[in-house]
Amino acid sequence: MTGSMFPASPPPQPDGTAAAATANRSGTITVRTTEYGLPIGLLIEQRELRYGGQRLADEILKLCQRSAMEAGARRREQLAESGVPKAVLDGLGLPTRAEVADAQYAWDEEEAGPTSWMRPV
Repeated sequence: MTGSMFPASPPPQPDGTAAAATANRSGTITVRTTEYGLPIGLLIEQRELRYGGQRLADEILKLCQRSAMEAGARRREQLAESGVPKAVLDGLGLPTRAEVADAQYAWDEEEAGPTSWMRPV
């Protein structure tokens, strides 16, 4: 489950792009990106630094990709509200809310912990 330390619907960026924030499961890393995946905000708790640079970089990159997908869906909604046809939105490659939900479900399944802490005897 991802969370956000930022408002659920941040105001549009000055250049018209959408932004979104995503956090890791423990909430110790939060990344805010544009719809293109460009990071515009990053919060890292001190305890995350103990895992090393490569693991931290991998986690930040993963969160940037997830945040970009959410921001892309927000941008799609903004453009749809302003009258852009669905065919054009599809051509831009902006994800739908359903695509974001499907991706979120897949990510949650990848990160799922064990179903039981009991060991077979």
